[in-house]
Amino acid sequence: MNNTIRELMARKSVRAYTDEPIPAKAKEAILLAAVNAPTAGNQQLYTIIDVTDQALKDALAESCDHQPFIATGKLVLVFCADCRKWYNAFRAAQAEPRKPGAGDLLLAVSDATIAAQNAVVAAESLGIGSCYIGDIMEQCEVHRALLHLPEYVFPCCMLVFGYPTKQQQERVKPARAAMAHIVHENSYRDMDDRELMQLFAPKAAAKPLQDWLQAFCARKYNSGFSREMSRSVAEYLKDFAPEA
Repeated sequence: MNNTIRELMARKSVRAYTDEPIPAKAKEAILLAAVNAPTAGNQQLYTIIDVTDQALKDALAESCDHQPFIATGKLVLVFCADCRKWYNAFRAAQAEPRKPGAGDLLLAVSDATIAAQNAVVAAESLGIGSCYIGDIMEQCEVHRALLHLPEYVFPCCMLVFGYPTKQQQERVKPARAAMAHIVHENSYRDMDDRELMQLFAPKAAAKPLQDWLQAFCARKYNSGFSREMSRSVAEYLKDFAPEA
């Protein structure tokens, strides 16, 4: 196993940081890795917002499900799916483009998250921890206003970076599911109840699995923030309705 794969296997979310700032050269390397990520048709259908204003970090920490550690991040990046710049360029070239649709948005979200993961891997190689913040998709109207996002630009993920504290370095990474349940050959395989229980049993640890699943469903899937995320995304998708 080479060093890159070892780092990918060891990487875990980091939510507590030392006071050490991220050097300018390290920040540049992280961003350079991001913008060199694989991209559909070499379009780079994303824009990265580098959040340097502390007041804005504080606001995002509150609006993203009340997570104070976001405000302590030494580097905060918002990755936006951007269908606007190509659309505007096509219009400027009088190419008569159609309006962006849902497929364009999903392709841009894919581009943006691939770029984000490149940033994560680059940071890990430099000893810098990171944490994805999916809550940036919540309260879409609020975040679009905070970040001054125009039409056809969607905040699909946020990353917070910093050097991990000793406690974070020593924290055990949560176990991932066995590949046998995740990797399906040639087609999707619907798992029966028995296999589903095998899949999720390690996550429950010593707790009764049914109790754990019920609690997790209530805390995550049926939660207010999850419902708000679905509402925000559904509302935003109206901008990408197909032309009549």
